[in-house]
Amino acid sequence: MTPRSDWGRLLLLVGRFALAAVFFATAYAKVKPQGGMPWTVGSIKVSLAMFALGVDSYQILPPWAVNPVAHLLPPFELVLGLWILSGISLRYSSLLATVFLATLFFAMVRAHALNFVGPARLVRDGIQYFPLALAVTVASFMKHRESPGHRSA
Repeated sequence: MTPRSDWGRLLLLVGRFALAAVFFATAYAKVKPQGGMPWTVGSIKVSLAMFALGVDSYQILPPWAVNPVAHLLPPFELVLGLWILSGISLRYSSLLATVFLATLFFAMVRAHALNFVGPARLVRDGIQYFPLALAVTVASFMKHRESPGHRSA
């Protein structure tokens, strides 16, 4: 093992932890109780309802899909964060994260085109974590190609 590959492994590990933390934080932000309310089933339902209003404000989903998406997104983000953190099939989990973040970005581009979000929010919320996800994805594929058991086609 070379010092260069040691640094690459360390950077990939840090990137994995950072990307997992992003998904944990976004899942938490969607379910945390509003303004000092205690953690109860009711307060989580209120938080998810508030999140659903935000999802609906983008006017991308049909009305019947807003609540299911708003309720499924936090567990999806939590599971994706755990999957990335575990390192199991990292190529697939990081690729899914990259595709997911790209999809959110394109949804925000559409919302921007319809004047639902401004350019600052588009940049801040739309592409803030995409480079990290892309870097982890590229690094995980490169690491896989360099692994001893991998044969090039």
